Amino acid sequence: MKVLLVSEGKHELTGSLETLVRRLSPRELEIHLADVHWNDIHTHRGKGQGFYKRAIRWLLEARKRGYDAVVLVIDEDGQAERIKDVANAQNYAGNEFPRALGVAIRTFDAWMLEDEQALTAALGCLIQRQPAPEDVKDPKQACKVLRDESEADISQTQMYVRIAELVELSLLEQRCPRGFAPFADRVRRL
Repeated sequence: MKVLLVSEGKHELTGSLETLVRRLSPRELEIHLADVHWNDIHTHRGKGQGFYKRAIRWLLEARKRGYDAVVLVIDEDGQAERIKDVANAQNYAGNEFPRALGVAIRTFDAWMLEDEQALTAALGCLIQRQPAPEDVKDPKQACKVLRDESEADISQTQMYVRIAELVELSLLEQRCPRGFAPFADRVRRL
C-alpha cells in the first residue's frame, strides 16, 4: 500500500511518526513524507475552516499523485477547533479516499511522554512515569528537559524515533485517549 504521510513538525517527519504508523498498520506500507504546510498545496475551496480544508486538499492531492491512502497528523496546539476540523475531514462523505487523520493533543511530543519504560530505554537512565501526556502544558519542553537531564548523547529527533520503536502502543492509546487512540484506530482500519 502506497501511503502519503503528512505532518507539520520536523520530529514527526524524521522517522518517529512513520515508525508509529508502520507499527499500527497490519499491512506492508510504502510511505512517502510531506509537510502539511507545503506551499504548492493550496487549501481546498468550499465549506469548512482551516485544517478541514487543508486535510481535504491533501486527500485530493494524494489521489492525484497515485497514492492508495493518506495519513495526516497535526498538533492541537491549544486550538480546539483543529480537533473538529480533522474529525470532519475524516468523516467527509464527498471523498471516499482512504485516510487516517489525527490530532495530537497538545502536540505530537506528548505521545513520547506516555511510556516510562520506553523513555528509560531511549535515554539510558531511569525515568519515572510522567503526568497524563495530553494534560502537559508544553510536551516538547518536557521531552527536552528529560533528554537534557539524562545526559544521553542523542538529539531530540533520535530520542523520538527510539521511543516510537519501543513504546507500548496499547498504553499509548490508554494514556492519550483523545489524540492517539482515535488516530491508531483509523490507521489500523486503512
